[in-house]
Amino acid sequence: MKKILFLAHHRLDRSPGQRYRFEQVFEYLESKGISCHLANIISEHDEKALYLSQSIFKKIIVGLKSYKRRFFHLIGVKSYDLIVIYREALPTRSTYFEKYIAKKKIPILFDFDDAIWVKDVSSVNQKISWFKDEKKIEKLLPICDHITCGNSYLADFAKKFNSNVSIIHSTVDTDLYKPIKIKKPNDIVRIGWVGSHTTIKHFELITNVFLELKKKYKKKVKFVVIGDENYENKKLKLKGKKWHNKKEVALFNSFDIGVMPLPNDEWTKGKCGMKGLLYMSVGIPAVMSNIGMNKEIINHGVNGFLPVGHQQWVDVLSNLIENDKLRREIGKNGRKTVVEKYSKKTVEKIYYDLYTSLMK
Repeated sequence: MKKILFLAHHRLDRSPGQRYRFEQVFEYLESKGISCHLANIISEHDEKALYLSQSIFKKIIVGLKSYKRRFFHLIGVKSYDLIVIYREALPTRSTYFEKYIAKKKIPILFDFDDAIWVKDVSSVNQKISWFKDEKKIEKLLPICDHITCGNSYLADFAKKFNSNVSIIHSTVDTDLYKPIKIKKPNDIVRIGWVGSHTTIKHFELITNVFLELKKKYKKKVKFVVIGDENYENKKLKLKGKKWHNKKEVALFNSFDIGVMPLPNDEWTKGKCGMKGLLYMSVGIPAVMSNIGMNKEIINHGVNGFLPVGHQQWVDVLSNLIENDKLRREIGKNGRKTVVEKYSKKTVEKIYYDLYTSLMK
């Protein structure tokens, strides 16, 4: 039996990026006789120190533990037929582990779904940002046998350093993510956003749009933020709700409209549109910034919307708030798009064929 070792930061079913890039094809690969092993470096306990605590000492301890775990992973690395590295072996300046594996002549596939060559650090980790080197990817790509990216923008960057590049879109398990009936007040339209404390700044980009809608529709519209239970927005009078993995499908279905505002910069051009795809997968209309991969996913006015500027955001959301039939039609078309183009079933064989071609 062929064996693949996946080097990633988080434990199984913890990181959306890992799940939508490769974890959800594990079952298919196993059914084809390929054994998949995930080697993570951040435990559930470590996450609190890394993402919530302001203590530099606690973060350094997590870093040291991560190095120790990676060294342990190297002990049996020769027994694997392929190593898949998601983004980087360690979230530091170190390239030691990737270079060590390359010297052992074990095939390496490098996968990434963000513009990780652009510096983007959360506020709680600003003080240790010097640990990271966003240019490290330029040293890693040349030593890999193959690169997989989530969109053409990322692929164009990768091709500067390695000619063996494939675009494989991030995908949704449409058997899991699907429309379900949830009892909601008929007279309230819920506009929802899902994300972490590091990306809440994107939700706040169109606060003025939300305030105008709140003034216009009063209690008919409600804004919901899911991901960071400590988040508060006094202007909109809302408090964040905690994310629950086991309830994620119900959480998305609880919205009437899903929004994905983004700034127009190098980082967001590398985004793969997953937030929008998840809204669409459960049959609710996605309203997304007209940036990067979003433009490939959405046909404006058919399966979603791509407003540009304050007034277009207000107009699009107003139309959706007032027209229940439009919400259903756009949601239905969005679901159809995801099933046909961005379902995990569309990439399972692609991953299998690529992985087996790299294994000796």
